[in-house]
Amino acid sequence: MCGGPSKAEKKAAEEAAQAQREAANAQREAAEVQRVIAQERKEQEIGERAEAKREDIDQALSSRVQRTNRRGGTGRRSLFTSMGGAAGYASRFR
Repeated sequence: MCGGPSKAEKKAAEEAAQAQREAANAQREAAEVQRVIAQERKEQEIGERAEAKREDIDQALSSRVQRTNRRGGTGRRSLFTSMGGAAGYASRFR
């Protein structure tokens, strides 16, 4: 064996290296598929949470509108100016 590895040994080493490259590629592809699946799942959860928030906000706004309609009256008023720009409620007590 003074001349280095034989052709058969070189071929066997080449085949082993090729098998390792193929195994590494298969692992990378599997990892990429898992990342894509995880990303899709995450986006779906985000969408579901956003939809739930929208529904909660809609419900809160509609219940608020119902409460203000039942109460009657004028609602919040300024103490300093009225609608026409004249003196408001606080000016009555000066």
